[in-house]
Amino acid sequence: MQFTPSSVAFAEVDQMFRALNAILDKAAAHAKSANVDDAVYTGWRLAPDMFTMARQVQIACDIAVRGFTRLAGAEPPSFPDVETTFAQLKERVSKAHAHIKDVDRAKIDANPDADITVPMRDQSLTMKRHQYLLNWVLPNVYFHVTAAYLNLRNAGVPLGKADFLAR
Repeated sequence: MQFTPSSVAFAEVDQMFRALNAILDKAAAHAKSANVDDAVYTGWRLAPDMFTMARQVQIACDIAVRGFTRLAGAEPPSFPDVETTFAQLKERVSKAHAHIKDVDRAKIDANPDADITVPMRDQSLTMKRHQYLLNWVLPNVYFHVTAAYLNLRNAGVPLGKADFLAR
């Protein structure tokens, strides 16, 4: 296998999305067995100024979709942030996963040293394309998947490292 930016990125995000699905499944089963409403876990946050578990999943999906789509030279889709149940969050992950699988890998790999400018709230960020993928997109996906995992673990869902690694 030849290592290209897209081969590494797709493999890593595939693993993170598989991990998200696995931890969401475990959380849904745990909530059901404990007779706890999904909203307790999807609304869980580790600190008052942090996003909820559901928002962490939404952002992880958005970062991957937007990053890969922008690197392929297209305008990323926008998904409304309306998920409040585990089933809805799993659908969000599935939709994001399906979208990135359709992104043209050759376009992602093209011209890694060229600049890319991406919107960031009320400003924009310009960096080399390879830096955007390796130093922005992937670390943000890892961060938000980790935050979702930690929220659920803190809420009492029996998760371990193997769940995060999606083995």
